Amino acid sequence: MAVQKELSPGIVVLSAVVGGISLATGTLLTVTSLFGYAAGPWVSPEALSPGLVGAAMAGVAPALFTIGRARLWEDVRSLVLPLVIVLAGLFAVSLLNGGSLQAAEGGPLFLALFSLGWVATLGLLALGAVGCLVAQYRRPAGGAGAAPRHPVAPLPGWSKPPLAVVGSGWLGIGAGLLAFPDFWGALLPWTVNRADAQGLGVWALALGVGVLGALAEDDLTRIRPALRAVPLIALAAAVVLAVHHRSVDWTSGPGASLLALVTGLFTTGASGHWLLSRADRRIAAAREAGPATPAGSAVAPDTPAASESEAGPATPAGSAPEAPLAAGPAARPSPADDDV
Repeated sequence: MAVQKELSPGIVVLSAVVGGISLATGTLLTVTSLFGYAAGPWVSPEALSPGLVGAAMAGVAPALFTIGRARLWEDVRSLVLPLVIVLAGLFAVSLLNGGSLQAAEGGPLFLALFSLGWVATLGLLALGAVGCLVAQYRRPAGGAGAAPRHPVAPLPGWSKPPLAVVGSGWLGIGAGLLAFPDFWGALLPWTVNRADAQGLGVWALALGVGVLGALAEDDLTRIRPALRAVPLIALAAAVVLAVHHRSVDWTSGPGASLLALVTGLFTTGASGHWLLSRADRRIAAAREAGPATPAGSAVAPDTPAASESEAGPATPAGSAPEAPLAAGPAARPSPADDDV
């Protein structure tokens, strides 16, 4: 098993900055959409599409603020890798659909300035995200506490097929909307343009990568930040869809598929939280029941300290073990023994 890497400070700073910007921008897009206004960076035929983009941005923000609590890269990569996809993808979509931006279409002054700030901010964040990711992978493995580790809380077998279905569904839809927006955008159960289709495709692709990444990690303790993001994104998207339910053709196949994917996303996050809480209680109970160190603290059975405490300190080959500290001085031979 590969040696783990310590989390670089650049990833922590990036996640905090993106979290703050996503919370503010996502709240703006979501609230305006709920009131029926399409206040996105590009012109949209309906308020639903920018509302869904804003819901995803606002939903992921709380999880980004928790990345700084982690110590190892492996504990956050299931959330950071989709984050890099979103930043780079939305920036590319904004450039490819520059003619649809509010500034290019001559929209209201606020929206025109917002679209220009959107492109500039996304460009800086995307560049910083790619740079931080490269620096993280170039960081040498090892360091304090970065030893090889087996999965602490593996995913139960029954959860893997549903995860594969949900992740593959989001990944496939996202790839289709990005690569063929005119074809796949026409299949969505509400009206979208090219920029809407590709913007939603970026988020769908990132969600698919995140869910499948969690499946590849196969360790609940390593997907903790991602588990915080998934149910919040699903809930925020459900609120926007509920407000705009008249704009969605729920009786169509794509409408039913959208409902199933959003429900599956929320179920994935909720069940993951439940399994993780059970695993945390089990790990805590195992530590309390484990052998105690000389200082009185519990040590997990699979740690080197626990193995040494159970087997005793190793002695060089051929040497006798040391006498216990409590033993007294060696007894002198009695006179009767000398006479024998």
